[in-house]
Amino acid sequence: MQSVESLLCGEYKIVQDTELYRFTSDAVLLARFLRAKKEERVADFCAGGGIVGLHFFAENAGVERVTLFEMDEKMCALARKTVEINRLEGRFFVENMRVQDIPARYNEEFSLILCNPPYERGEGGFAKQTSAACRKEIELNLEELCFAAARSLKFGGRFALSFRADRLAELFSALRAQNLEPKKLQLVAGKRGKKPYLALVSAVKGGRAGLDVLPEAVNVK
Repeated sequence: MQSVESLLCGEYKIVQDTELYRFTSDAVLLARFLRAKKEERVADFCAGGGIVGLHFFAENAGVERVTLFEMDEKMCALARKTVEINRLEGRFFVENMRVQDIPARYNEEFSLILCNPPYERGEGGFAKQTSAACRKEIELNLEELCFAAARSLKFGGRFALSFRADRLAELFSALRAQNLEPKKLQLVAGKRGKKPYLALVSAVKGGRAGLDVLPEAVNVK
């Protein structure tokens, strides 16, 4: 069942469906992790219903436009409805495709790519295929994601994503293999004093070595 819900950010609203994957607070944390630069051209990979791209747009005046890439047709339909009810046609564009299939016209197109990707291994644990693909590396793996990001970013552009904290070494290795240098890191725990479950990372295409480690965040779910 579809519903129109407040984004709790200005007057923006987002369309969700109880039968499909609903966004979590991790997506909001990612959207607030960075600030926009002037005339930012943003891509949201694995966009789902568009929560990360929309929330980032709502909180940053410098965004020129946002392109949402999502492989699931039903989630894309929700994203298009969200764009329509917020009257963002001409600022938001929805592409129904796999990240691996992004065409060459988007090469070096974006100054910032945001992604809340599937970051769990394995295929079990979810009754719905849409939910499973959003959480697990079934349709997209880490190496494919980093390759697509590097290809679509301008030199000096930023790639920000959320990932499992216990896979941070894998993430850094995959990023550097594509000339994406990790520049900013924030770990997130579900409760103060508990082990972090999430890492927010920003990498720069062609950036110099040097990592800014922020204080740990607490995300009480």
